[in-house]
Amino acid sequence: MRPWRCVSMAKAPAAPSSTQPDPVSYEAALEELEQLVGRIESGQLPLDQMLAGYQRGAVLLNFCRARLEAVQDQIKVLDEGALQPWVQE
Repeated sequence: MRPWRCVSMAKAPAAPSSTQPDPVSYEAALEELEQLVGRIESGQLPLDQMLAGYQRGAVLLNFCRARLEAVQDQIKVLDEGALQPWVQE
């Protein structure tokens, strides 16, 4: 029997840290997120790029959620503290 030996595996290059700038607007973030999802869903990205894309997508999603919450809070102030359901006329 051969004794087990520890083999050092080469490490994958680290995903780049969040060096990409924050989006300039909700619309820009949403557009980038939609494009990113399309590339990830295509299945054509290498694993490292897919991971980096997923991380960027999480940043974009958090940005969009924060912007939506901020706008919702502003609407509550304008509606005297109560968020009214939207009714199409």
